[in-house]
Amino acid sequence: MVQENIDDLGMDPAEALDDAVQTLTLQCVDLSGIVTCAPGESNPVMECLGKLKEEKTLQEIVALLDELIVLCRDKESGNSAIAAKNGGVELVISICMKLRDERCRGLASGLSALAPLIHDLQSSEIFKENSGPKIVVDILSNEREDVKILDGCFSVVSAAATGNEVLKESFMDLKIDELIVQILREHNGGSIPSIYDAIRVILTSDDNRVLASQVFGYARKFAKLGAAEVLVDSLREGLSSPCLISASIALKSVAVNCIHWEKHENMCHKDEICRAIASSGGIDVILHCLDDSGVQGNDAVARACCTLLYKLAGSDMNKSTIVEKRGLDRLINLSARFSDDPLVLQEVMSIMCTLCLRAPENAARAIESGAGDLAIQAMQKFPQSDQLQKNSCFMIRNLVVRNPENRKILIGNGIEQLIRGAKRNHKSCKDAATDALRDLGVDNYNS
Repeated sequence: MVQENIDDLGMDPAEALDDAVQTLTLQCVDLSGIVTCAPGESNPVMECLGKLKEEKTLQEIVALLDELIVLCRDKESGNSAIAAKNGGVELVISICMKLRDERCRGLASGLSALAPLIHDLQSSEIFKENSGPKIVVDILSNEREDVKILDGCFSVVSAAATGNEVLKESFMDLKIDELIVQILREHNGGSIPSIYDAIRVILTSDDNRVLASQVFGYARKFAKLGAAEVLVDSLREGLSSPCLISASIALKSVAVNCIHWEKHENMCHKDEICRAIASSGGIDVILHCLDDSGVQGNDAVARACCTLLYKLAGSDMNKSTIVEKRGLDRLINLSARFSDDPLVLQEVMSIMCTLCLRAPENAARAIESGAGDLAIQAMQKFPQSDQLQKNSCFMIRNLVVRNPENRKILIGNGIEQLIRGAKRNHKSCKDAATDALRDLGVDNYNS
């Protein structure tokens, strides 16, 4: 098309290229992986790949890999797609094997270059077909001392397993869960940040091609190996750790509310993973991180730790532990520090909602701590935040459903009109608001 614009319409090369790109874009053509440069110009990615295919010294190869890393660092550039569609994945895998065999320290560069090339299902399939999982796991097994190589390996694992259930299974069959737990025990997790991303991706059901993901079972395998305990240790550094948020998300992925059936005992043991986190001091650590996030005004840490605490609060035993450790008061204090942040406030209310579920004594203590005032003030301040309004309705329901004394307090403070406003203004709040009004005992709750 570019050449036709030049030959037939007399456009200069730059104009011809711009016109071709605009035309195809308007036709909704996917140009990812297509080299778009004017005639006579060279594409830096293609040049780099071409040089990597030539006979080069190890020093030159490592320099070219570092160049490829820089070229593909920006996801919006499209360079990763260009490299992958022009044999980049296969080429860099073969280079990594060569560097591994020669025990070259440039292996970290090879792995770091490979990770961004695996950016979609097609490139992850190429990775699988070229024995990528086994190569990476072999490197993990044999290079346990070099944290840069380990970090590169786990970057590849998280890139390849994203959206690909088959590759998650391949890594698990190669016992990557055992390697992850062992490496976390041997190293400070902060020196290998991508290890937390690998855990999260392997334990996330994100492949729309499969009806039933195996990630629930994978989480149990991780937990049986002691992943919960070592991840709690990763949180102990608190806000001084650059990996606090990713470690929190990884721990949340492991913390499935697991039910284990013991045939011989004829009984069901629930929530053993959540309990293991609590018994290793996890709740103390998380509450401490929440306190610090409020003091330092770190909203990202506050949200990450809130979502983790919400997951742990699903265990009845953990509910009691959180409340006993002044969790309700500390959550109210957190909400006061982030009173202008609806995203933090809605997370706080989710936790309180769970803590009060089927626990009237907790609901009474929550009201004493100020949960009712939190709901009223937040609903008044953020009327357009549908998720916050919805979470407020859920929390109010659990505050009053088994505590009739709380109904009078909340209605007296004007909660009914706020809930009706949420129901009227947000379609997503309709059911939650109706249930809250019903449990408050007001008339015409369904209108």
